[in-house]
Amino acid sequence: MRIGFDAKRVFLNRSGLGNYSRDIIRSLVKTYPENEYLLYTPRRSDELWDTGRDGGSIISPPASWGKLRQAWWRSSGISRRLQKDGLTLFHGLSNEIPRHIERSGIKSVVTIHDLIFLRYPEWYAPIDRKIYTKKFRHAAERADRVIAISQQTKADLLEFFHIPEEKISVIYQGCYQGFYAEATSGEKEDARRKWDLPEEYLLYVGTVEKRKNLMSLLRAMNIHGLTIPLVVVGRPTSYIQEVQNFIDSSGMKNIHFLKEVAVSDLPAIYQLAKIFVYPSVFEGFGIPVLEALLSGIPVITSKGGCFSEVGGEHSIYIDPANPEELGSALKALLEDSDRQKFMADAGKAYAKRFDNDTIATELMELYKKLLDEK
Repeated sequence: MRIGFDAKRVFLNRSGLGNYSRDIIRSLVKTYPENEYLLYTPRRSDELWDTGRDGGSIISPPASWGKLRQAWWRSSGISRRLQKDGLTLFHGLSNEIPRHIERSGIKSVVTIHDLIFLRYPEWYAPIDRKIYTKKFRHAAERADRVIAISQQTKADLLEFFHIPEEKISVIYQGCYQGFYAEATSGEKEDARRKWDLPEEYLLYVGTVEKRKNLMSLLRAMNIHGLTIPLVVVGRPTSYIQEVQNFIDSSGMKNIHFLKEVAVSDLPAIYQLAKIFVYPSVFEGFGIPVLEALLSGIPVITSKGGCFSEVGGEHSIYIDPANPEELGSALKALLEDSDRQKFMADAGKAYAKRFDNDTIATELMELYKKLLDEK
């Protein structure tokens, strides 16, 4: 087969959709090397993807084209190129497929990650909601198959876009391959020195924005007088000012903010932590929860949504809007080392189902089934 991918995120996004796209393609190249893999991107960067190491062929418009023309090529102009390249199938890895691909005779698949902008519109600018709705709806309606990364995202596709249920397949995602192995003692010590990590700490990983709800964790710690250091890894937004004001007014100490942490450093940072806390209000999947489970640390996260799908039955679930409940759960777990070990072991065993090679197999089975249909 000649399989094409919308690979913009592979080359231009360091985290999130970029990691998902890179992990998917690497796993397919490794597991099914008999196929040809074509990566279509408006612009390329050899820093995040090396074809000699990672595989695939890169296809992009002339470098002399401006950003507007490159964007047009990705969203519309590419359809003719896909026909010329004789693709068997095209997979939009990040919520989009090219316009008019349904006229090309090429089967198409799109991965929809979440519809948070529709479920919580107050968190998005009106123009962004309008653009996302148009793009995501077009992709979900026109693609031959839709992959939802969780049952929650599938439910949202049914509710907001009324996509036929038989058209949607739930295929979970994995995470950076480094999380599937234990960091060496040297790697852990290097990470501790590089990031000046405390000897013992709680860990939060995620963009510092309102939806991720770091304030609930800070309030929980303050209410219960928890003085264990907290390490926060994530890109700050304007929400950081609200967070910092609370830290200053409450006199909290030992809150460590780490920015621009390379994904290769994350496994050691996770594995050195005592407990992972993720009180996000809503996610499409919740990759940090999976990263924590694979790292062998107990998880406290939110009730409802997708969180129990990825967290399994042995994580602790709290109301993210209730700092008192979160603080009580955290305090009790900190005082119970036996439960910490049980949760860590059980969570790590549960997380093995999110192996990237397994996900690649599920994807290939979907591709083949789609191609077998008339």
